[in-house]
Amino acid sequence: MYKKLVTALVIASTVAAAQLPLSFDVSAAEAAKKEKKKRPTQLVGPSVGKKVQKAFELYSTDDIDGALVLLLDIEAKKVYDKAYVDRFIAVMYATKGNEEAKAIKYLKLAVAPDILNEGDHGESIKLLADLQMQTKAYKEALVNYKAWMDFTGKEDADTYVKIANAYYSIRRLDKIIEPADKAIALFGDKHNQNPYILKITSYYERKMYKDAVDVLETVVQIFPKNKQWWTQLGMFYLLIEDYNKAVQTLDLAYKQGFLEKESEIKTLANLYSQSGAPFKAAKLLEKHIGTGLVKRDETNIGSLANAYHSAQNIGIAAKYYGELAKLTNEAQHYRKQGMLLKQDEQFKSAIVVLNQAIDKGAKNKGRLYMSLAESHFYLGQYKKAYAEIKKAMKDPKTRKSAKGWVSFIEDTARRKNVAI
Repeated sequence: MYKKLVTALVIASTVAAAQLPLSFDVSAAEAAKKEKKKRPTQLVGPSVGKKVQKAFELYSTDDIDGALVLLLDIEAKKVYDKAYVDRFIAVMYATKGNEEAKAIKYLKLAVAPDILNEGDHGESIKLLADLQMQTKAYKEALVNYKAWMDFTGKEDADTYVKIANAYYSIRRLDKIIEPADKAIALFGDKHNQNPYILKITSYYERKMYKDAVDVLETVVQIFPKNKQWWTQLGMFYLLIEDYNKAVQTLDLAYKQGFLEKESEIKTLANLYSQSGAPFKAAKLLEKHIGTGLVKRDETNIGSLANAYHSAQNIGIAAKYYGELAKLTNEAQHYRKQGMLLKQDEQFKSAIVVLNQAIDKGAKNKGRLYMSLAESHFYLGQYKKAYAEIKKAMKDPKTRKSAKGWVSFIEDTARRKNVAI
C-alpha cells in the first residue's frame, strides 16, 4: 500500500505534470461537496519539484535512506511546498516499516495547514490514523478516522472495523456496536467475520449474553463451515441456561467434526446426561477415551462409569468402576463395583470385589456383608452366606434387614441338607 502511495505521490508531483485529486465514490463525494468547496489544485515549485524528483529516483532503486536525506534537506518556503514534502517524508518513513513515530510526526505537519490537494490531504489523514492505530494511540486514531470521513465524504467497512477495534482497545465497549454494524452493512455480500467478533466480544464482556447469542445465531448461518462459531454458540447457550439449544447445537457441531478439544467432548457428554441421554454420554466418552482425545484419568473414567450406571448398563458400569478402583485404590469404588456385579448376578466376581472393599476400609460394612451373604446364597454356598449375614446382624444399620435373611438361609440350608 505504501509503495503505491509513494508512486502516486511522486509521479503526480513532477513539475511539468498537472496534479489531479484521487477519485472517490460519487455519492460520498457529492455529500462532501455540499459541505465544503472544492479546493483548487496546487503544484510544488520548480526548485522543490526537482529535488523531489531526485528523491523519487533514489526510492525507485530501493535507496529509501538516500531519498530521505534529500527530502529532509529541502527547505521549502511556501506553505504548500512544505506540507507536500512533509507528506512525502512521512510516507517514506512509513515505507521503512519501523519508523512509525517519525512518519506520524511528519504527517501531522503535512495535514496541519489543511492545504494539500484533496486526494493527498485525505490519504494523509487516513494514513495518520492507521499509523496511530499501529502505535496504540487509539484516541488520536479515532479523531483522525472521523476527520478523514468528514473531509472526503467517504466511508468503508475496513475503516469502521478499525474504529470498533480502537473503541475496544480503550475499553469503550458500548461504542463498538455502531461501527461494527456499519462495517457489516458495507461489507454486504462480501461477509467478513471481524465486525461480528467485535460485537460478540462487546456483549460478552458486558455480560449481555442474550445479545451475544443473537449475533452468534446469525453468524453460524453466514459462516456455517467455521467450527468456532458452533462451539461458541453452544457455550453461550449454557451461559443463558438454555440447555436444550446447547445440547442441540453442540450435537450438530460434533456430527460435523467440529469438536476437537477434550473440554468440548466432556461438555457435550455432560449435556447428554443432563438431557436424559446417559447412554449417548457413555458412548461418546468411551470412544474418545479410546482415541486418547479425552484423558484416561480418575475423573473421566468416573464420569464414564456413572454414565453407564445411569443408562442401566450395569455390567459395563461395573467394569469401569473396577478400572476406577485400580486407578485410585479407593474402597468406595470397589464397593460400587461389587454392588453392581452382584446386581448383574456376577456373584463370584462380586464376592472377590466386595471383600476387597472391606479390606480397604469401606464404610457401611453391614451393607457389604449383606451383599456378600446374598451372593454366596445364590451360589448355593449357604454356610458362607450364613457367616456373612451374622456379621451384618452386628451392624445396627442392617440388623433388621439381616434378621429376615437369617431364617431364610437356615430354612433353605435345612431343605438342601446343608450344615451351616
